[in-house]
Amino acid sequence: QVQLVESGGGLVQSGGSLRISCVSSGRTFSTTSMGWFRQAPGKEREFVAALTWSGNTTYYRTSVKGRFTISRDNSKNTVYLQMNSLKPEDTAVYYCAAKKAGWGLTWETSRQGSFHYWGQGTQVTVSS
Repeated sequence: QVQLVESGGGLVQSGGSLRISCVSSGRTFSTTSMGWFRQAPGKEREFVAALTWSGNTTYYRTSVKGRFTISRDNSKNTVYLQMNSLKPEDTAVYYCAAKKAGWGLTWETSRQGSFHYWGQGTQVTVSS
């Protein structure tokens, strides 16, 4: 069983930046595709970003393109989400997700949330 632990959330002003992290306990992190999702109060969980195990392919929801960047450091079993130019509508609990090792990643499976493991989430609040 893979454990995912997010950190780095907090309160930031509109226009500010924040980087959240997710550490995986998986022994095969380097061959695991990862993703970030978020859920605002009263709303359904939505896809934010994802990247393949190689890091060569990334996917983003339209509203965060150009502002958010997903990246990974396989030496630290960690995936990051750098969030710039934050807006109040970015306020949500952000969840890290992982595929099983070796499973492929596509835009469709990312958008649908087809991941096998999930973290507990970290709160990001953007004040106006």
